Amino acid sequence: MKIIPFYKNEKQLVKKASSGNRDAQERLYKKHAPKMLSVCRQYIKDVHFAEDVMVQGFLKMFNKLNTFNFEGSFEGWLRRIMVRESISYLRKQQFVVYDDEVYENNQSTTIAQSTDLDTEHIQQLIDALPQGYKMVFVLYTVEGYKHKEIAEMLSITESTSKTQLLKARKLLQDQLRQQNIIGYGNR
Repeated sequence: MKIIPFYKNEKQLVKKASSGNRDAQERLYKKHAPKMLSVCRQYIKDVHFAEDVMVQGFLKMFNKLNTFNFEGSFEGWLRRIMVRESISYLRKQQFVVYDDEVYENNQSTTIAQSTDLDTEHIQQLIDALPQGYKMVFVLYTVEGYKHKEIAEMLSITESTSKTQLLKARKLLQDQLRQQNIIGYGNR
């Protein structure tokens, strides 16, 4: 038996979903949820809270789906929603502090020892960063935002964004040195 897809491309799927078609909405959710959970998880340490934020992001996406104008990728548009939802969640929880004292006090954070840098170990290192450093680091290095964009998103100055990134990188390098993982992050 040959299976014929209901929607030949994502554009059709998005149009159907924006008109309220529940099947199309479910397909969009199932298609993008794993990646979007990963995006939220980069900002939010606890996977359960990250999942809650992802669901909120999808709700926002479905409410604003009719504003998507098919300029650029749908996944990129959805990803930006997830990033903003994650930042909004962290602000509401008051986890974000842009302060040198956090850097000094958080240096003693221990990370599970590992001899190779697998994805989970890297995520643990990033999770150990103070939240302000982590947000700037992920926005800049993973998401590819410029310091000006980061400053606008987080309501900080460009110089604060640059400083937070510099301190995040230094803290990560220090953690790698402490674990005898030589040569990573030294450019």
